[in-house]
Amino acid sequence: MISFAGLRSALPARASATLAIGLLAFGLVACGGTAPELETDAASQLQQRVLAVTKAAAGNDPAKALKSLEQLSSELDAAAAAGQVSFKRHQSITVAIDSVRTGLASAQAAKKSAAAAAAKAAAAKAAADAVKQSPSPVTAPVVVAPAPAPTPVPDAGEKGRESSGKGNGDEDKDNDKGSGDKD
Repeated sequence: MISFAGLRSALPARASATLAIGLLAFGLVACGGTAPELETDAASQLQQRVLAVTKAAAGNDPAKALKSLEQLSSELDAAAAAGQVSFKRHQSITVAIDSVRTGLASAQAAKKSAAAAAAKAAAAKAAADAVKQSPSPVTAPVVVAPAPAPTPVPDAGEKGRESSGKGNGDEDKDNDKGSGDKD
C-alpha cells in the first residue's frame, strides 16, 4: 500500500503543483454552512487567478505561475479585508497557496538548474568539436647537437716536466733574469 506522502514525493514538481492548485480551486468552490464563507463574486475572481496559475504551471512556466500566484494572494487578502471571505476560509486558502508556492519554487529551481547544466554541456561539446576540427599544431623536430669534446688539459706535473725537458734555447736567459749578475 502506498502512502500519500510516498506518492506525493514520487510525483514530479509540476504534477504536485497542479494537484495542489486543483485542491485550491476545490477549496474556493466548496461552500459550507449557512453563512457564506466566500461570496460568489470573490470566488469567481479567485477562480480566474487559480486558472491562470494552473495554465502557467501546466505550460512549464514556474516564473509566470508564481507571479499569478502572488496576484491570487493579493486578491484573496483584498477580498478578506472587504468581508467577502471568512477568516477560516482565508486561512485554508492561504495554506494551499503556500503549498503551491513551495512546489512552484522547487520547479523553478529545477528548471534553472537543468538549463545551467544544458548550457554547460553545450559549451563542453562546442569546445570538444572545436578541438576536433582545428588542425594539430605542427612542431619542428628538435635537433640535439652533440656537446663538443673537452680539450685535454695537461696535468700540472707534466707541464713542469715538459718545459724543463724541452727547453726553448733561452734557458740561460731565463735563469739569469732574476740574478742581476752576469758571469
